[in-house]
Amino acid sequence: MFYTYVLQSEIDHQFYVGYTKNLKLRFEKHNKGYIKSTKDRRPFQLIYYEACLSQKDALKREKYLKTFHGKQYLHKRLKSYLTG
Repeated sequence: MFYTYVLQSEIDHQFYVGYTKNLKLRFEKHNKGYIKSTKDRRPFQLIYYEACLSQKDALKREKYLKTFHGKQYLHKRLKSYLTG
């Protein structure tokens, strides 16, 4: 199983989208500063994830969620979470 995930920075409230085989470990690495691209935006909250059967599917989903339409999908999906 692979996971596509969305983190939200508690510093700038921006999203980070990624994929991984081990969601728990990857989330810990983000919050401990081991991931270069996110270390200055810590701490994070895991606000969304999807399970995929293959790495190829997870990567495809990650790429989609980073597009304009993917961002719109996330905002609709997370509307109640984002507005409180």
